[in-house]
Amino acid sequence: MKNKEPGSWDASTGLARAILHDRTERRKWMGRMVLVPLGMLAVGLWVIDAWIWESPWRVLFWWGGCAVATVMVMLFAMYDALAVIREEREKHKDS
Repeated sequence: MKNKEPGSWDASTGLARAILHDRTERRKWMGRMVLVPLGMLAVGLWVIDAWIWESPWRVLFWWGGCAVATVMVMLFAMYDALAVIREEREKHKDS
């Protein structure tokens, strides 16, 4: 087989691995990620409220997207909590 250059999949998995294994980097990304549903909430309530409520499909897609973004942040926070527990257990086990 030929040696080929790493593609976007390899780059993405490397980036994800780097983010997920470093506590401070995880927290930075979580802080950024929480801004997405908060921004969607603010825009949906105050900026495009009338436009959203013109169609039930718009309501479903907008608030469904906001819910999905919120669930993603919550899952990332749960992963962070479990990773911190694991890191602390390993730290105390070694000492």
